[in-house]
Amino acid sequence: MPGKLVVGNWKMNGDLRHNDALLAGLRAGWPVRATREISVCVPFPYLWQAQAALSGSAISWGAQNVSEHAHGAYTGEVAASMIAEFGCRYVIVGHSERRTLYGETDAMVAAKAGATLQAGMTPIVCVGESWAERESGAGESVVVRQLDAVVSRIGGRIAETVVAYEPVWAIGTGRSATPELAQAVHEVLRKRLREHGEAAGNVSLLYGGSVKAGNAKALFACADIDGGLIGGASLNVDEFLAIAGA
Repeated sequence: MPGKLVVGNWKMNGDLRHNDALLAGLRAGWPVRATREISVCVPFPYLWQAQAALSGSAISWGAQNVSEHAHGAYTGEVAASMIAEFGCRYVIVGHSERRTLYGETDAMVAAKAGATLQAGMTPIVCVGESWAERESGAGESVVVRQLDAVVSRIGGRIAETVVAYEPVWAIGTGRSATPELAQAVHEVLRKRLREHGEAAGNVSLLYGGSVKAGNAKALFACADIDGGLIGGASLNVDEFLAIAGA
């Protein structure tokens, strides 16, 4: 069965003082013997802080991006091997903000997923369509195309990933997909993954896009939604723990 997982994506937020309080609150509020997993993906400069605060707890941590290159003359980039040195479990790859604001292509996202796996970490592969693509009826074909690009690069190792469906039109807008719509897309993704074997079919599928404590329970009750990739709400201890508890 797919694992239950809720991941906080801090995006470009945080400072040392507030991070200390947030990480301490999460550690204190999340039971060691929890039956589901939570993780936080923090900006690169704070990976050491997350490692120091969460080591030995039931909470894992990770990064929000990675270079597709192993090393070399790539000023400003961060290699997967560097991220791994901070004990990271997860790396988000292909978030819609990376695709739309920084021009990341399907091929680049696939290469980043491969680099993450090579360094011994788990990529959280993000897929999602724009509102125009959804309205034109192409939404499901877009997310399948994005997923297939990763599979074509890493093959059977897709079973070692997490996949997050984040409709672009629901990220940071306050407009979340209905549970029925989200489930329909997750069902398509699950079917596609099962074509690559039983293990791939058991990949955890997360939903992201304006998830809050108020709508988390209904979303997570869907058959093929195994958890969430949480943006703004992950910056509030009580809200994030309430979402994870749903």
